[in-house]
Amino acid sequence: MTHFDVATAAVRAALDAGARYADARVMHRRYESMSARDGDIEELTQDEDAGIGVRAMVGAGWGFYAVPDLSEPVARAAGERAARIAAASARVPGPGGDLVRTPAVTGSWSSPCRVDPLSVSLADKGDLLVGATRTMREHGADLAEGLYQIWDTRKWFVSSEGHRVDQHIRECGGGIWATAIGTGETQRRSYPSHGGQYATSGWELLDSLDLPAHSARIAEEARALLTAPACPAGETTLILGGEQMALQIHESVGHAIELDRILGWEAAYAGTSWLDLSRLGELRYGSELMNITIDPTLPGALGSFGYDDEGTPAAPRPAVREGRWVGVLAGRDSAAVAGLDYAGSVRADGWARLPMVRMTNVGLEPGPHTLDEMIAATDDGVLMDINRSWSIDDKRLNFQFGCEIGWEIKNGRRGRMLRNPTYTGIGPRFWRSMDMLSGETVAWGTPNCGKGQPGQIGHTGHPAAPARFRDVRVGVRG
Repeated sequence: MTHFDVATAAVRAALDAGARYADARVMHRRYESMSARDGDIEELTQDEDAGIGVRAMVGAGWGFYAVPDLSEPVARAAGERAARIAAASARVPGPGGDLVRTPAVTGSWSSPCRVDPLSVSLADKGDLLVGATRTMREHGADLAEGLYQIWDTRKWFVSSEGHRVDQHIRECGGGIWATAIGTGETQRRSYPSHGGQYATSGWELLDSLDLPAHSARIAEEARALLTAPACPAGETTLILGGEQMALQIHESVGHAIELDRILGWEAAYAGTSWLDLSRLGELRYGSELMNITIDPTLPGALGSFGYDDEGTPAAPRPAVREGRWVGVLAGRDSAAVAGLDYAGSVRADGWARLPMVRMTNVGLEPGPHTLDEMIAATDDGVLMDINRSWSIDDKRLNFQFGCEIGWEIKNGRRGRMLRNPTYTGIGPRFWRSMDMLSGETVAWGTPNCGKGQPGQIGHTGHPAAPARFRDVRVGVRG
């Protein structure tokens, strides 16, 4: 019996038990990670699991049931159980019950991968991390860390509407971190980002990052930050590096445009949104340079796929155009309630979790400037890069972010290094102040986006480039 047969059996059992709609996802995932500290391997993890998750709808009520067993009798029992849960849910009045129409596709998709990351020897992977962390210690780091992670995921999806889709998604990435400890002061520098860089890619991504080539630099910068002057406080022109822009997009745009938040469905652990659906198509979110696109089709980006976990084919969609809010991240049920005609942004963290609205690749379209042009055009300001801390309210409106490193800008030149740079703002006011945007775009990957109860971890991508903002409050303490 194939995985498709198992999923089909579960869907048929749910329909026989009274469901008007049902779908099933069979998933098989392998995971590997290795970390090193101060020139030694610290931990190696290798996991593998498989199972089936079944959704069923009775009236307007959803039911979900998952089991780590791919035999036909167990799959059928899971389908029946999902339908019974849906029937119980339907006894409590809820919104909607309709699903936005989507093509009943039959298809297959695989992410690009030149070098299978699980085929690379553990010895070679270990040598990479050991060598990089050893170099950081030799160049002034009191604590030197390195990490890689690999996910190899296969999915088989079947729905009662005729979907029959399989996907093979390989993701990997990693990074290095140098920490310097002084008197009453600790500083950290990261490469290539605060959490590492990740993509739907093979081991070629790690090769391209060339971690050893950056080990000495970040250790020396961490040490130098201990005695660098503190970021001054006040309002000034702010230039953000591309990695910090990715986090800014993630927190103040990506989460805010999730339709379940906007509708109030996601209002506990992860909060809601300041956006009002009645203003979709007219609200001024940012300046005319702000063009945000939702695009799960980007080759290699971490939020890419061929089909979401409702079987909707991946397709790009505008979220903000010339500063105007025009689109959301939606699922088939939330879109129907909102009166929209599109979905495509639903995923689950494994077979045992209910699919929910998640970010895919949410990023800025390239701008007309370069980072050097922004610096040259700035008489007085601060350049900040690589996120260190983030705080944002439950409506995704008021925020305060800290970066690992800053530089003073005077008379169009980058000057002295600054420690503990921070900035604060209110989402739409901040984005409306963006007056320069680079075309030097990188699709940054975030493999640890938390949402939902029970908690789920999502993999998201954020194409981003350096940008300049006017009259931003910086140097905020506490």
